[in-house]
Amino acid sequence: MKIAVMGAGAVGCYYGGMLARGGHEVTLIARPAHVEAVQRDGLRMDTTTFQANVPMSASSDVGAVAGARLVLFCVKSTDTAAAAAQIAPHLAPDALVLSLQNGVDNAERAQALLPAHSVRPVVVYVATEMAGPGHVKHHGRGELVIGPGPDAQAIVDAFAAGGIAVQVSDNVTGALWAKLVVNCAFNAISAITQLPYGKVWQGESVQATMRGVVDECLAVAQAAGIALPGDAWEATQRIAQSMPAQFSSTAQDLGRGKRSEIDHLNGHIVKVGERVGVDAPLNRALHALVKLIESRDAAAHA
Repeated sequence: MKIAVMGAGAVGCYYGGMLARGGHEVTLIARPAHVEAVQRDGLRMDTTTFQANVPMSASSDVGAVAGARLVLFCVKSTDTAAAAAQIAPHLAPDALVLSLQNGVDNAERAQALLPAHSVRPVVVYVATEMAGPGHVKHHGRGELVIGPGPDAQAIVDAFAAGGIAVQVSDNVTGALWAKLVVNCAFNAISAITQLPYGKVWQGESVQATMRGVVDECLAVAQAAGIALPGDAWEATQRIAQSMPAQFSSTAQDLGRGKRSEIDHLNGHIVKVGERVGVDAPLNRALHALVKLIESRDAAAHA
């Protein structure tokens, strides 16, 4: 299958690389430094099970999505609208767009700008980071969750060729929210402290604080009519155990002086809570603190 990865950061490079290893024709669309490294040496994949340089195509031109049957849409939530508008003129008529992004409304926002194509939300559970241009590090997990549909089995089969497990769920919205809850518990605290999940989890009073964040998220979800699968607090604890060395994506963004996705994480809980009449003071505080760090860094680089 011909596959394009729009926004080939850590998540996009990991899945693009795995799919290329599985025999698919993959093109990474990324920043010029990453493109040059991949064109020269292939994608350097440093994973928990193998290390390899994987040959594949790479381009900094969004027009490289042309002809792809499957597009992995992996841009930051803050860039969803702009990126969707950029790829729209180039998509093949039968292209399927998979949103592998944090947050719960990216597929919906992209779909509004891509009415002639199917945009499907995907829940991503993977710990990755970019270690340098064209070099992705994988710290654990990698499974995906998608919703049902006539193309679901084809998606499952395509990813299976790359060794990636895909679960088909009748409650993908609930699954997206379940991941959102975990992100709200970990991302901001990891970002503010610049510590990985394992060390964050061991901090004084941190677990009680996270439990409060999770409870607020669940109260907002219940009021909004969202049914979450599984035990959200158990899933939060499991992240600390399964990804102890992982820094949150928000921590990685702030560490590089970039704008984070915090408006789509804790900020989204606050926004929905206001709409449904549920206060979320811990989420509001974490959102406010990350925004302060962003504004401080932006002023320092002005």
